[in-house]
Amino acid sequence: MKRFHIHLVSDATGETINAIARACLVQFENVEPVEHVWSMVRSERQLDKVLAGVGANPGVVLFTLVDEKLRNPLLASCRALNVPCIPVLDPVLAALAGYLNARMTNLPGRQHALDAGYFARIEAINYVMAHDDGQATHDLEQADVVLVGVSRTSKTPTCIYLANRGVKAANVPFISGCPLPPEIDELKKPLIVGLTNDPTALVHVRRNRLTMLNEGRDTQYTDIDSVKAEVAAARRLFNERGWPILDVSRRSIEETAATILELVNRRRETAASGNTAV
Repeated sequence: MKRFHIHLVSDATGETINAIARACLVQFENVEPVEHVWSMVRSERQLDKVLAGVGANPGVVLFTLVDEKLRNPLLASCRALNVPCIPVLDPVLAALAGYLNARMTNLPGRQHALDAGYFARIEAINYVMAHDDGQATHDLEQADVVLVGVSRTSKTPTCIYLANRGVKAANVPFISGCPLPPEIDELKKPLIVGLTNDPTALVHVRRNRLTMLNEGRDTQYTDIDSVKAEVAAARRLFNERGWPILDVSRRSIEETAATILELVNRRRETAASGNTAV
């Protein structure tokens, strides 16, 4: 296992640089990065702390600074230390500037501006929290997406992730022997997606959940035959309603959300083209 230092330097929250670093590092096996996160770096005083940190623990530097007064000293210091210093957004920004024939503003943190998009995300998050686990079904028509799924298919975290993308998402549990809220059958606007899971994987997840709650006794909730019947019943219902079905067995929350976003966008494009097909 090769251990090394990596410095992630950003003039905003650091979300972008962290995502890029994670996406790159997972491609290398037997490495152990020691991350040093430097966010909201917008002054020379703050940069001095970064330079001191890099000097104390030399290693790869990834940065998204846009202010030349901060970029240039960082690049110069890294050259002196003989460590890589990579402006990860530069190739994309240069290509866009050339294509658009436009100059960049070089203003940090503009992706986090308090604009209409920001308030749409806040509204979506509030909507998710008010419509979690079958709550407030009377106004599900206001949702962009309604997730229906058996227990422990990551409905809530998927909805929260979608909300951070500005998507109003609600979730309704599927419980064997219990009818879904009648409002579900009347929905016109939202995309309804059925979530399911491999029964064996589902039993494992549910047992872990019960262990965390100090509840160790076996019930139908974790009985493999009961869970198989539950999943089969959910699939039948989803198919009868014509809803898209996502098996989350081997999907991360991010992957599930990405697929749902693709379905939402495809539905919007279809509606915009005047085609009534969903």
